[in-house]
Amino acid sequence: MSESEKPDPDLRTRLVDVGVDLVSMEGAGSLTLREIARRAGVSHGAPRRYFPTHLELLSAIARRGFVRLGVRVTTALADGDAGPREQLAELGRVYLEFALDNPGMYELMFRHDLLESGHLRLRDTSLPLFGTLVDLVRRARPDVDARTVAGSLWANLHGIAQLWGWGSLQLATGADDFTPLLSTALDAHLGPEAGR
Repeated sequence: MSESEKPDPDLRTRLVDVGVDLVSMEGAGSLTLREIARRAGVSHGAPRRYFPTHLELLSAIARRGFVRLGVRVTTALADGDAGPREQLAELGRVYLEFALDNPGMYELMFRHDLLESGHLRLRDTSLPLFGTLVDLVRRARPDVDARTVAGSLWANLHGIAQLWGWGSLQLATGADDFTPLLSTALDAHLGPEAGR
């Protein structure tokens, strides 16, 4: 391999950075190898040196989304005085805000083909967030199957994010804020909050 053909770790990072910016500005459908290469200022074949398949590059971009969401959740849950239900409400709020503020990245992160492909162990990157959700449900409701309830709650949050992003829930409910929907979802999965 000649000096000019040696992999450049900075270019690998730049390709992912460009992809993150592109998905933020133009959505997941804009993430072609050719467009990422063009915006990175390299030949359209250059990304293949670092990402042999398109799915591998998309997985690297989606991984950034999971890391960012994980950091936001960890930061939001740093208050050790909050109980598990309050932490679940905070996790739900952060999750919904992330989904609504980053619709292209959110769509990419949960693409089944990327999670199933095994590239960059993307599924493993998503599991800690679900583990946090399961732990909080277990602490809030030790009498239930925490994984099943957490899965149902996550599906509910995902549905709220999708329908809110499309504008459907606002039309159907007349709500201008997703907070009441989040509270109702928590009540539905955990039971009404004590004292309400």
